[in-house]
Amino acid sequence: MAEQQLNLSILFVDVSDSVRLYESLGDAAAFREVHEYLNVFKSVVVDGGGRVVKTIGDGALCAFEDADAAVLAACEMHARVQEKQSIQQRKIAIRIGLHHGPVLVTDDDVFGDTVNIAARMAQLALAGQIITTGDTIEKLSAQKRNATRRLDTLPVKGKHAAVTVYEVLWQKSGDHTLVPGRLDTALEDAGISRLRLTHGGREIMVVTSISIGRHASHGIALKDPMASRQHAQIERRKDKFVLTDLSSNGTFVSMKSGEEFKLRREEMLLHGSGAIAFGHSPRDKDAEVVGFWCLSNSGDEA
Repeated sequence: MAEQQLNLSILFVDVSDSVRLYESLGDAAAFREVHEYLNVFKSVVVDGGGRVVKTIGDGALCAFEDADAAVLAACEMHARVQEKQSIQQRKIAIRIGLHHGPVLVTDDDVFGDTVNIAARMAQLALAGQIITTGDTIEKLSAQKRNATRRLDTLPVKGKHAAVTVYEVLWQKSGDHTLVPGRLDTALEDAGISRLRLTHGGREIMVVTSISIGRHASHGIALKDPMASRQHAQIERRKDKFVLTDLSSNGTFVSMKSGEEFKLRREEMLLHGSGAIAFGHSPRDKDAEVVGFWCLSNSGDEA
């Protein structure tokens, strides 16, 4: 088996929330639909000068010689999916992670740290997002680099140093419009050591992460019929806590200051205090509410 070391851009693409797709369509119909999307991905990759190394479940691992080609393919995949779902009138989205670096290449597979980091970027991506690294951004042309935004610096399993994470902005519209509190540099210096939640008369101190949804297995099990089975999660990233919406109906955050934000497959950096509701506003009389307080190292509200 021939082996060679090359610098490549590795791209992972995955059909987001495929479990829901299988539940709603049934195994046979969902399998056919996912297979159609995989064929779309393959076509985009080949047209962009790359190759599909292999398909993995409901996604694909792809390789390109340069970062610009990988980013172009990622944007085209999202555009094709958006066009396809508008015809089908069914809510389907994909998430993509990519990283450029040294790769061990064999006849039928790729290995190495670059592959692992690209996979981690795909895990970080929300539906409709392209997530990449600072190292990859440095390899992009100026035009492609201008269509990105820095998100955060995060620890990655197996890496001694934290990785700077960027989002590639493939849409001209404002699906990822920056608003106060979203995951961005606006509150980058806010040091938060603990997150206190209240729900149904129970108080919860979050140290690392907590899942929220309409299932007994979640850290916060909801009863609100507007909530999804896997509705949201809150996770610690360095000294901050980030709320991620995973639902069909959205997550609503009402701040103590009176501002209210609606997340649809988006992230928000929690700060200060407020209330979170699931599928509708915390101000609705029948909303199931989770209160939150971000506490600094001194125990004061952050």
